[in-house]
Amino acid sequence: MAEQNQQNKKEEQDLNQLLKVRREKLAELQENGKDPFQITKFDVTAHSTDVKDNFETMDGKEVTLAGRMMSKRVMGKASFCNIQDLKGNIQSYVARDSIGEESYKEFKKMDIGDVVGIRGTVFKTKTGEISIHAEAVTLLSKSLQILPEKFHGLTNTDMRYRQRYVDLIMNPEVRDTFVKRSRIIKEVRNFLDGRGFMEVETPMLVPNAGGAAARPFTTHYNALDEDVKLRISLELYLKRLIVGGLERVYEIGRVFRNEGVDTRHNPEFTLMELYQAYTDYYGMMELVETMFREVAKKVLGTAKLIYDGVEIDLEKPFERITMVDALKKYKGIDFTQIKTDEEAKALADQYHIEYEARHKKGDILSMLFEEFVEEHLVQPTFILDHPIEISPLTKKKPENPDYTERFELFITKREMANAYSELNDPLDQIERFKAQEALLAAGDEEANSMDEDFVNALMVGMPPTGGIGIGMDRFIMLLTDSYAIRDVLLFPTMKTLGGNDVSKKEEKTVITEEKAAEKIDFSNVKIEPLFEEMVDFETFAKSDYRAVKIKDCTAVPKSKKLLQFTLDDGSGADRTILSGIHEYYEPEELIGKTAIAIVNLPPRKMMGIDSCGMLISAVHEEDGKEGLNLLMVDDRIPAGAKLY
Repeated sequence: MAEQNQQNKKEEQDLNQLLKVRREKLAELQENGKDPFQITKFDVTAHSTDVKDNFETMDGKEVTLAGRMMSKRVMGKASFCNIQDLKGNIQSYVARDSIGEESYKEFKKMDIGDVVGIRGTVFKTKTGEISIHAEAVTLLSKSLQILPEKFHGLTNTDMRYRQRYVDLIMNPEVRDTFVKRSRIIKEVRNFLDGRGFMEVETPMLVPNAGGAAARPFTTHYNALDEDVKLRISLELYLKRLIVGGLERVYEIGRVFRNEGVDTRHNPEFTLMELYQAYTDYYGMMELVETMFREVAKKVLGTAKLIYDGVEIDLEKPFERITMVDALKKYKGIDFTQIKTDEEAKALADQYHIEYEARHKKGDILSMLFEEFVEEHLVQPTFILDHPIEISPLTKKKPENPDYTERFELFITKREMANAYSELNDPLDQIERFKAQEALLAAGDEEANSMDEDFVNALMVGMPPTGGIGIGMDRFIMLLTDSYAIRDVLLFPTMKTLGGNDVSKKEEKTVITEEKAAEKIDFSNVKIEPLFEEMVDFETFAKSDYRAVKIKDCTAVPKSKKLLQFTLDDGSGADRTILSGIHEYYEPEELIGKTAIAIVNLPPRKMMGIDSCGMLISAVHEEDGKEGLNLLMVDDRIPAGAKLY
């Protein structure tokens, strides 16, 4: 440990010296009247790939390029450097006799990471590499920071997300993903514009956040002295426009949901919603199936793509199956035989599905579907006819009012789109809002409240309408073969490291010191009585308690309680454990911690996921409420260390 600390200290000293040298180089340039930060423009005539792709016509011609210097080999009177721009990279041959002795001295002092402009002629080296024979090299921006080591790049995932600018420099595939993201959104717009849809913009700050089951962020208008919410969907304002006679409208924009952060969820994300008058959810099925297929062809050149090693076929017709039939197909449960809420709850008990007292028959069907069906929906599948309890803004099926004209599109086990035959009966909508308000009063933070202006719009009269919402980030994940939503967001939500406000840091230090001296009052704490029954030592010794490192932690979709942990238990293989502690911890704050787990329990399926073990927490009761603390230990304890 001492040797490692000494090595780290030496590396830090070396880094500080390198940073100091770069500052000194900048100071020297400024003293000599060559401050690169005073340059305001540089005329670029070509990008790297333009030269490479059109070498036959550009050979021997003069071009001007600009980009970041990623490597440099100085060899006496001639050198080579590699310049990276938006589209790729290209080699430049820099000779003293071509750019002049003084300029060559300046070039040799340039560092990896500097932004340079190069004017020269296109040629091919003896080894056949297309290059630029430099006639002039201009330093456009001095890099005062050290880029990650060339061959390993920026591999720390957390740092990649926090410093996306460095990630884009060091990892070309990341840059390609975001170029592709822009193209995907552009092609979605082109598709919808081609079908006669009009793009519109609706408010982000709203008095009533409705249109989805989600907890909103709240803020305050100082000028109006009024609390408002950030929108959680685009739906209710777009439907107002349908009432106003704009028959086909769509919006692509950010929405905000005050929920957990995991591989599939970010608190702010890009949503596309569209509404079309005089059609239904079957019209929406045709639209989304065609759009997914056509956008894939435009961006990827094919409707067959690879995601996580599996071929996804967007070319053939998407499967269509009802939620009830899917449950029967994949689990053998015939939900048509369930007639009452009590029968549904008994069925949930039979299959160990957790539910709350307020849940009804339709809620239970949805839970069974999530538990037993979603994991099978790899290829494109429309799940039709959701229960009315989970579809407050959807038309009932005329032949069976317990269900609605709604579908969700699943691909790679993930929901990609959600569509309705939109409810346009204002009296029915009032009753649905009242039911939602009852759920809100019962503690459901994701339930909607009455939107009187929206109801008034329906009173004016909305034509039969089909509507759909598509999470653009998930669609982009599919087309770019990206596992996590953070991989397709340029600046994903991250927990602040320490904070930047000095006064807050000082305040935090004072508070910490005060807490250290504070005597904790346990007088209102109740604990569970100690067990009277003894267990023999041999039986106890069979329980294998180990220190585990939390590599990843995500919220289990559609579960308020469960967190899914990916753990390093020292065996070399990742271990998955689910724990119902989301009420007490957000996933992000646990990543990197060291916890304690029992690792020799048999796997237990929870929400369709095998949980292999149990994390240890300490529980108590205080003022009538349960308190919980996940047992976390010193991070210097290695993964797999056994507890005695």
